[in-house]
Amino acid sequence: MALTQRDRDILDFERSWWTATSPKDVQIRERFELSATRYYQLLAELLEDGESMSYDPLVVRRLQRQRDRRRRARLEPRVVEDDSGR
Repeated sequence: MALTQRDRDILDFERSWWTATSPKDVQIRERFELSATRYYQLLAELLEDGESMSYDPLVVRRLQRQRDRRRRARLEPRVVEDDSGR
């Protein structure tokens, strides 16, 4: 299925949102009229869509790497160091 204009706008936004002065969640609400939760749901769907990869492979790969790092961090056991010196 082809990307909608909103889909392309979301990917374009992810390319450059940090250049604005307002927080990302404020920008999302103002630009897309979506809650941050709904925005991230749509973004997650876009990351699995081959059309998104064709449209902007650099942004999609960067976001997939970030998602995968967060996923691994949640699943990997945490190492606790013993500072008792024994």
